Amino acid sequence: MFANRRFRNVSRIGPVQVATSYDGRGREKHTAVCTAPRCGFSADYDSRAAAELAARTHRCPVR
Repeated sequence: MFANRRFRNVSRIGPVQVATSYDGRGREKHTAVCTAPRCGFSADYDSRAAAELAARTHRCPVR
């Protein structure tokens, strides 16, 4: 099923974008996604600080 997410408060830390959205149950989630080609890293977190920490410490396996 397609989830219609509206991202807000989008910021970029290196190749990783961090954004805030609501999940399907109306809870606020923070997402970190790497925009590098063929990387594939993405994760949802409950706090913005955790998402930003993941963005700062992410290392792309593809070089």
